[in-house]
Amino acid sequence: MALFARSVRKKSDPFDVLSRRQVLATLGSLAAGSCLFGCSNLGSSSTSAPLPEQPVPAGPSTDATVSISSTTSGTMPARFVGLSYEKSKLAQPLFSGTNTNLVGLFKRLGPSLLRIGGNSVDETTWNPTGPGQTSGQTAPADVNALAAFLAAAGWSVLYGVNLAQSTPATAAAEVAYAAKAFGTNLFGIEIGNEPDLYAGNYFPSTWNFSDYLALWQSFASAILAQTPGAPLTGPVVADNTSWFSSFAQDEGKSVVLLSAHYYRGNGQAASSTIEDLISYPDTNLENYLAALKSPAAAAGVPFRLAETNSFYNGGAPNVSDSYASALWAIDHLFTIALGGSVGANFHGGGDGTGYTPIADNDGVVVEARPEYYGALLCALAAQGPLLATTIAAGSLNTSAYTVQNSPAQLSVILVNKDVTENLLFTATCPGTVQSASLQVLTGPSLSSTSGVTIQGSPVNPDGSFSPKLSYGLEVSADTFTGYVPAASAALIVVMLG
Repeated sequence: MALFARSVRKKSDPFDVLSRRQVLATLGSLAAGSCLFGCSNLGSSSTSAPLPEQPVPAGPSTDATVSISSTTSGTMPARFVGLSYEKSKLAQPLFSGTNTNLVGLFKRLGPSLLRIGGNSVDETTWNPTGPGQTSGQTAPADVNALAAFLAAAGWSVLYGVNLAQSTPATAAAEVAYAAKAFGTNLFGIEIGNEPDLYAGNYFPSTWNFSDYLALWQSFASAILAQTPGAPLTGPVVADNTSWFSSFAQDEGKSVVLLSAHYYRGNGQAASSTIEDLISYPDTNLENYLAALKSPAAAAGVPFRLAETNSFYNGGAPNVSDSYASALWAIDHLFTIALGGSVGANFHGGGDGTGYTPIADNDGVVVEARPEYYGALLCALAAQGPLLATTIAAGSLNTSAYTVQNSPAQLSVILVNKDVTENLLFTATCPGTVQSASLQVLTGPSLSSTSGVTIQGSPVNPDGSFSPKLSYGLEVSADTFTGYVPAASAALIVVMLG
């Protein structure tokens, strides 16, 4: 059943196991550390000269104890941190091989998965003879531009086609063209968007899962007849775990990915505040993931939250676009990974006051929003097993996560959401610590919508990024010690001996 009632959302226009360590230039083996696409300072574990000592943050501090176990509690796969856009964005000059700013911001996150879908997928018609960049249509020129963008950015695509207001033959023709254009960058095909919300909208109020399954199968058959082996996905539900489970049972063996969506709440609700956003754990999310994981495992198919963000209906203004969203994004992504999902795609697009990791205006990149920084910090932690990690800091709102990048390297993320208390932490590792270095994600205040940095550097609209040297931390035997300032998050690279 749905975790919370909601109407059809109006969004803002808003695993293969590829080694992300290839992108990070073989994490753990470089003397100066590594960073996505050429930032040598971030993620450094040692340098030829000593790293600067971490300054003591101003204000009161609370002692915190972090315990990192050797027990594996999940996995952070490659291509985990993805993005999602409305299909209507293809009618704008956004996705092209020549949009170097957008390419740069995507590359900064590393190779991953772009999802093209959203509500507008069922409002968009395939026009094989269209001129392109026409509202309500997708034409070959639009697909070609997206293909060029994917090639330039090094991303794959989860591509959606119209189910609610199209025909099997039309969808099959579009997929046939798209499959040739995308080539190996086509990860999967979504058929429709949130069909569990079609009743009373595209179809009568009696619309049910059986109706959806029969319609989906007719589209799938037509697509496969024209493009044998096309990688299909489903069911793209908004939040209906019953539909997800039934689809996994009926069609799990015929798809490459099971997909569902998740939002924390309604962006138009007065309760959608910064305090609510950063309150963790999100038990609704944990329960939702558990309800998806079981049928996916039974079907032997991975599952992904192919569309997610803070609050639906485009987000809560001055909340979803605030610095608090950066800290929330970290908890959100790690909760999803610990819940067994192979990835999460933050929905976005546009330049409104709601959610979007990257703001754009008529195809022109405006800026990387705070949420992007949280996603980036997670991407910098790279991939690998997730080690069970706990943090004890009294009643403070904190969280801790550990990725084992290799037997000799850990990436630890500590999040301190308290606005006044700094954390003076001592962390215990499952092995002797040779060195530890820290970078910090900061913002002026939780409500700020600009001024966010990682290790003192903003991410520029073209994706360029020049963080200062990491801080070297004090180590002793199996421990390391440092600070997480109030309202900040720290990425710590730990080298074990």
